[in-house]
Amino acid sequence: MTGLKRIFTNTVIILLLICLQIFAQHDNVPIDHDVYLFLKEMKVKGILKGIHDDNPVMSRYEVKKHLELLNENNNYLSVTEKRILKKYQDEFYDDKADSSNTFQFFGKGAGFSTDYSDIFSDKIKHMYSYRDINANYYLEILGRALHGQQFKPFVNNSSLFDIGFRFRGTVFDRIGYSLTAQKGGIAGSEDLAPTFDPRLNYNFKYYERFENIGNYDFTEGYLRYYAEPADGMNLALQIGREKLKLGYGYGSKLVLSGDHPVLDFIKMDFSYGIFSFTSLHASTIGEFHFDRELNYTKHIAYNRFKLSFENLFDLGFGESIIYSGRGIDLAYLNPFAFYKYVEMSLQDRDNGLVFLDFQSNFLKNLEFQATFFLDENILSHLQELDLFSNKTAYQVGAFWYSPFSIDDLSLVLEYTRIRPYVYSHVNIKNSYTSHAQSLGHRIGPNADEIHTAVTYNINEKMKVNFEFQHVRSGENIYDGQGNLIFNAGGDFIIGHRELIDAKHINFLDGERINQNIFSFNFRIEPIREVWFDLFYRYIAERNVTKETSLNTNFAYLRMMFNF
Repeated sequence: MTGLKRIFTNTVIILLLICLQIFAQHDNVPIDHDVYLFLKEMKVKGILKGIHDDNPVMSRYEVKKHLELLNENNNYLSVTEKRILKKYQDEFYDDKADSSNTFQFFGKGAGFSTDYSDIFSDKIKHMYSYRDINANYYLEILGRALHGQQFKPFVNNSSLFDIGFRFRGTVFDRIGYSLTAQKGGIAGSEDLAPTFDPRLNYNFKYYERFENIGNYDFTEGYLRYYAEPADGMNLALQIGREKLKLGYGYGSKLVLSGDHPVLDFIKMDFSYGIFSFTSLHASTIGEFHFDRELNYTKHIAYNRFKLSFENLFDLGFGESIIYSGRGIDLAYLNPFAFYKYVEMSLQDRDNGLVFLDFQSNFLKNLEFQATFFLDENILSHLQELDLFSNKTAYQVGAFWYSPFSIDDLSLVLEYTRIRPYVYSHVNIKNSYTSHAQSLGHRIGPNADEIHTAVTYNINEKMKVNFEFQHVRSGENIYDGQGNLIFNAGGDFIIGHRELIDAKHINFLDGERINQNIFSFNFRIEPIREVWFDLFYRYIAERNVTKETSLNTNFAYLRMMFNF
């Protein structure tokens, strides 16, 4: 009997290992997925640890591990949180996916439902899927329809429609992959369309306008290798293009905000014990010129390490280099080097920056974050706060979950201050930009922002969000012919001009503009993987220098599906 028991036990273990091989999904969850906000709320609540929202992209495998921990602490969840957890368990527990919770349009080999009445159910939906011990893949159709209406300062409207697909999966239990492509068209005002989808500001097909209909396209794709060489040790290597964010920030991030073109990159993530490290080398492009000979490629390298002290805080240090005018520089492929000193050894041609950040873990339901950002000037003249080369920025904020014991509610308060000339460089090609869009915080240099947000999960299908931003900025001053007559350091592309611009510049010098921005968003998912967003924004702008005012407001209704 002992021998039979041993054989049975070994058989069960082998079967479990096979199941883990089949269903360990190492493709990434898109950074805009709602699950990230839920995991953040649960981290602030004190249940989860290590969600690394300074480097927030996670694989489906990693998300699943967090959901398993939440399930173990189910007693600490509110009724709505339990329902949200169940919703994401259906989506990310690939080992438990079957005909009871998953539907696919074509094919039967995966064991999912093929009953077309399930299109209108709460089951997870795939166009086609395949699973075995060596590989799995999922084909999903992506669609969107958006109608936007501007009311002030004049009435106008625009509609966007796009369709596409995502092909994703895992092979050999180690390599995750994804390919996404979308193609869209515009009806109504083409000039207004970027108000409702800012990605159009850097979409070549949109602004090229060589065709008789406004259109655009987006594509992403990558390969990602993941391994756990030892207990508690994680290593991931990735090559491709995907939307990324780096650094802390509740409203927008100082380091890499994600509100810019997707980058083509190679990336390494490593963590063991209290230590984690990220190295990233990316390529992108400069501003667009119709003369193709003027267009160029630029490169961006990041190194960042972090120490995480359990139930206390996380401390991080990072550095970045932006360079152009040559191919990939091997010096910046080295993850074990201090970039600023390397840059000096390469004759000081490039744009270097460093940043320090902090996130608290010692209070349940309340989290604090802070980031200090230093662009180029490392040691000298930090005491001269009005010197043009003192290109510094900082951000402090707090996230309060379940305030006043109100379940499913979160409050955010954050202040950001960015000095003149931050993100710019004496060489315009080395500005901290991609496609003439800032890689950093949305307000740009010579500006500050008070940002507040209130988010409430009504239930697992509905969520409402209110935001308020008070933004002050000092803009560059131009004459009637568009010539720059006073450089206030308010443009992330135009750097300080030697022998032309003053060496000392006060914060918010230039053309002073104040904005109060109110935003409201209501999201509902009436049918699983079909979403509706109702969004409204009101902007009250006052030009203090010219004593003029401008009020703008607009709204849009967006429908998206993914199956």
